Amino acid sequence: MALPTAAELEAARARLLPDVLPGPADPPLRLLFCGINPGLVSAATGHHFARPGNRFWPVLHEAGFTPRLLLPAEQGELPRWGMGITNMAARPTARADELTDAELVEGGRILHDLVERYVPLWLAVVGMGAYRTAFGDRAAIVGAQEPTIGPTRIWVLPNPSGLNAHYPKQRLVEEFARLRAAAL
Repeated sequence: MALPTAAELEAARARLLPDVLPGPADPPLRLLFCGINPGLVSAATGHHFARPGNRFWPVLHEAGFTPRLLLPAEQGELPRWGMGITNMAARPTARADELTDAELVEGGRILHDLVERYVPLWLAVVGMGAYRTAFGDRAAIVGAQEPTIGPTRIWVLPNPSGLNAHYPKQRLVEEFARLRAAAL
């Protein structure tokens, strides 16, 4: 896949990235991954976690969620395995730190409504800071959270962005694998 041009990336700031959610023929949603917000490459291509260097897809596979490594363009395969993807905030940015706290809080409210509509067994928020802001829980740590949304349990994962130097890939795989053991 060729990377979008600078003009295409700038135009992507005005695009919305649709959620990946089950259709009528898919099994019920067991696990909904929630990213922070679409990056510009994701918005330009229409595929979640599409920026080169983002470790989401390799980590998802290595943690045992998918039988093979998926490309971002294959995100539509997730619902057949009971998984989906959404974002905390809808606005595409080059970096997540361009979002305001108000956008994350509003995104948390919208996410709450989405979870109530689809009722996954687990919501996996990929990004500690976004979770803490959106849910008003400054003490949250990686792993299962006490609050729920109805019957849906919440798990916080580290951000798989290549910009997150605090978590090398192997640690990300371990954290995702802990979620897999609990959720699937």
